[in-house]
Amino acid sequence: MDWSFRTAEELTTAMRAGAVTSAELTDEAIARIERDDEVVNAICVPDFDRARAAARRADEARARGEDRPLLGIPVTVKESYDVAGLPTTWGMPPHRDFMPAEDAVQVSRLKAAGAVVLGKTNVPLGLQDIQTFNDIYGTTTNPWDPDRTSGGSSGGSAAALASGFGALSIGSDIAGSLRTPAHFCGVYAHKPTLGLAASRGMVPPAEPALPVELDLAVVGPMARSARDLTLLLDVMAGPDPLTSGVAHAVTLPPARHERLGDFRVLVLDEHPLIPTGAAVRAGVHRVAAALADSGARVEHHSPLLPDLTEAATLYMQLLISGTVARFPIESLERLQAGATGLDAVRLRAMAFSHSDWLVANQGRELHRHAWRRLFAEFDAVVCPITPTPAFPHDHHPNPMERRIAVDGTEYPYFDQLVWAGLATMPGLPATAVPAGRSAEGLPVGVQLIGPMFEDRTPLRLAELLEREIGGFRAPERGFAPAGNRTW
Repeated sequence: MDWSFRTAEELTTAMRAGAVTSAELTDEAIARIERDDEVVNAICVPDFDRARAAARRADEARARGEDRPLLGIPVTVKESYDVAGLPTTWGMPPHRDFMPAEDAVQVSRLKAAGAVVLGKTNVPLGLQDIQTFNDIYGTTTNPWDPDRTSGGSSGGSAAALASGFGALSIGSDIAGSLRTPAHFCGVYAHKPTLGLAASRGMVPPAEPALPVELDLAVVGPMARSARDLTLLLDVMAGPDPLTSGVAHAVTLPPARHERLGDFRVLVLDEHPLIPTGAAVRAGVHRVAAALADSGARVEHHSPLLPDLTEAATLYMQLLISGTVARFPIESLERLQAGATGLDAVRLRAMAFSHSDWLVANQGRELHRHAWRRLFAEFDAVVCPITPTPAFPHDHHPNPMERRIAVDGTEYPYFDQLVWAGLATMPGLPATAVPAGRSAEGLPVGVQLIGPMFEDRTPLRLAELLEREIGGFRAPERGFAPAGNRTW
């Protein structure tokens, strides 16, 4: 029996019943990686010997009567997480030999829960792209079409899941880095509420792994089912033991509803700054129709919704000013010449003062208050993740000169981040779910945004929608190199 595309929940049930062992699951996952990953290039740092040893220990533990949440489940980890004994580079050639001495807190939690770590998944340079490629590990392709991107920056994790390389993965998200790859590859991801999951050890190479409270950025789960997202979030959630004094403790409120028909949902498919492509709009409408058919209250407009243009502007200001140290700004004046729209916002944010940041942060607090009012009337917001399905690889060295085509019309490359930023800027939880296919057969996803620290509400909505519209489907196309494809 082929177990490669089963959910973690199904694998656990099978191991409990004695139908399969962790060692067998691990060997099968490794065989699939060795067969298919030459084209996908999702697993940039394999760790197969230690994975097999961990699988044997998991089987021994189960034989002793242990039953931890992820016991024996093969998983992958985004390259940006520290794993003792494996390199952490963030795709940066100067750091190709950096080897952390300790596991990131989330890697420790995976191992404590019994997971079997197969290896690390590929990332873009510095985690700063909507695609996944770098000069150390090369380009990760989309399992549905190798000529297209798997997304970024957790593109390796999404491609691994869609390819059957393990049942779960962990990634991170500051600009849709969990949600966009899930959308492009047809899998599930959850961007937790800001601060819900400790991030220590998910740090650029050679920087100290400190329990820092990040602004905008989160770590979170990826999976092939909504229920698996909840399973993995329960393992990941909780404060850092270095600052909280406890190893693992968090209590999230239950989902607001258990039946699809009880949800109150605001559906958005238009943004003032960039159009929504036909394929993504159809995905949003498919979810909206399933909600309405189930008796949910579905609205398409609300005066309570914060201003989307202002939200995108604040997001870009906070995002760029917070990461400007990683960008060269010697030619800022030249770049600023003639810049308009969000490009101008991005470039001005590169020179923000602390006073400028405080003004933007105050704007964020006003938006957070507006979202609190909105979620008194609604339980979730359904909207796009990006305006298009996965786009062809674009490795132009200056991302500011790249363009994204939306139904034949080109827009600035980074303008596609406005939908991801809608949840990121105020720190809200957002669950990415599959919502169909484009005319070319590419996956299309949407995000379900929920109230702060009510992560179980969009996760439950995702689970209920999965029953109505379906969820993950394995890629129908082969993994042959582009020149040898027959499809």
